[in-house]
Amino acid sequence: MSTHIAAEPGQIAPIVLFPGDPLRAKWIAETFLEDAELYSETRGMLGFTGTWQGHRISVQGSGMGQPSMAIYANELFDEYDVQTVVRVGSCGALTEKVGMRDIIIANGACTDSGINRVRFHGQDYAPVADFSLLRAAVEASESLSLSSAVHVGLLFSSDQFYSTRPELTEPLVRHGALAVEMETSGLYTLAAYYGRRALGICTVSDHLITGEQTTAQEREQTFGEMIEIALRAATA
Repeated sequence: MSTHIAAEPGQIAPIVLFPGDPLRAKWIAETFLEDAELYSETRGMLGFTGTWQGHRISVQGSGMGQPSMAIYANELFDEYDVQTVVRVGSCGALTEKVGMRDIIIANGACTDSGINRVRFHGQDYAPVADFSLLRAAVEASESLSLSSAVHVGLLFSSDQFYSTRPELTEPLVRHGALAVEMETSGLYTLAAYYGRRALGICTVSDHLITGEQTTAQEREQTFGEMIEIALRAATA
């Protein structure tokens, strides 16, 4: 039993969907999984296990930011032998190439976090998605009749939600970053360390150029197309 998830051995499936919001985890479990059972509510970070089209799937909230995400990812990989984690999150668009509610499948994630600098002794590390998951997610998005546009590209995993230096993202956008969120870079790094599969899929919930934004309830309960892609990719 781990420190923060506190599930019993065997309660967590080898495949985990990984939203930041624990209430989104609850919504995913209730909406997409059959016979979903709660295995953890420690610190309010909900985790459920059920089945989807015959596949055993867990959904685990990660909290906001790389430090919180890393606690749960480490325990999932190290103590529950989870093999595949797909982050299903929200993000803020950094360019007009991306619209509200568009879906971004992250082939890589840059970051301003000090976590990787400490881990790699100041050297740059390029956290990237597992290619088999990336390919499966793209194929899934092409097979579904989606109302949202899908982009494959870079996310920027920032340590700050309320940045005092927004101009610092301009070079990232020039080099292909599509949107900002707070977890994917750390997840890709930990998956590489443990030799596991990880992918980040995010829905644009806010637009930093146009000022558009969704409500908290919309972010929690209306990003179903992203979940469909994630489930199909994880079980391909």
